[in-house]
Amino acid sequence: MRTAGMPATGNRRRAGWLALIIWIVALPAAALDPGVHTLELEHDGRQRQALVHVPDDAGEPPWPVVLNFHGGGGHAANQQDYSRLHELGGREGFVTVYPDGTGGILGRLHTWNAGDCCGHAARENVDDVGFVAALIDRLIETLPADPQRIYATGLSNGAMMTYRLAQALGDRLAAVAPIAGIIAPTDAGGTPVPILHIHSRDDPRALFDGGLGPPFPLTRTRVHHPPVNASLTAWAERNGCRPARAATDEERTWRGPDTEHRAVRLSYADCPAGATVQLWQLSGAGHVWPGAEPALTRILGPATEVIDANAAIWAFFRERRRAAAAATSTD
Repeated sequence: MRTAGMPATGNRRRAGWLALIIWIVALPAAALDPGVHTLELEHDGRQRQALVHVPDDAGEPPWPVVLNFHGGGGHAANQQDYSRLHELGGREGFVTVYPDGTGGILGRLHTWNAGDCCGHAARENVDDVGFVAALIDRLIETLPADPQRIYATGLSNGAMMTYRLAQALGDRLAAVAPIAGIIAPTDAGGTPVPILHIHSRDDPRALFDGGLGPPFPLTRTRVHHPPVNASLTAWAERNGCRPARAATDEERTWRGPDTEHRAVRLSYADCPAGATVQLWQLSGAGHVWPGAEPALTRILGPATEVIDANAAIWAFFRERRRAAAAATSTD
């Protein structure tokens, strides 16, 4: 036999459970555990993904994040295994993210839409800028990443993509460090972004002095590369630097087996605080990630240890924050 008070008790219990559920759902998401995670998201009708390396000792979140874009014909795991930037991230306490491009077969041979280049992504006008913007949003939400310390680097087609992001998402990136690939800015304004460019004068594929590069392996596809010095000068002028030849800051030499490689670090003059532009100009090296193990040398040219790209990139990034560039820049 039910009493008159029982329905009210049941209602109170249901209300209590509902309040508990609402409270649990409202709790902030926990930071990702240390280790490697595959982050997936849908953008523009495509399923996209990235590999996320959270170091064991990253300190308290929000964390700095370095986006590392693979070259044309590569993929996220390939860039991870080649550059090994996440190993430095494990020691220095930053999160490394390897995004995946599109196209190819069996999860390989991906490209980025950097405008005029490259491959499937450019032909299909894939919205890679929108994908990266959505990826940054997800990283801020789920890591959580520090919005003031989002950085980007990449190799070859990934370097070109990095420059496209510097122009399209300059208000979201604290600094960029492209390697062996460049595009000139297509606008004279926009948010200034600190740039460290790394490129060999003897690069056999992304030609330092510009021109039509050799065909991609097993294809007839060729890419016209703009000259590095003229393009970087355009970026420096866009950042508000004085339009003058870059001055030498540092020189290095590395003697390998039967070879000698050189590196000169150049800086553009009178850049505004937080908008510095620098170039590591190498000689003797190929189309490579400096400091990485040799790979496909017949196609890419010689590997080099004249500089460690990972160390140079992080040294450039770690002093720069997007919202406080003037206070933290080492210009």
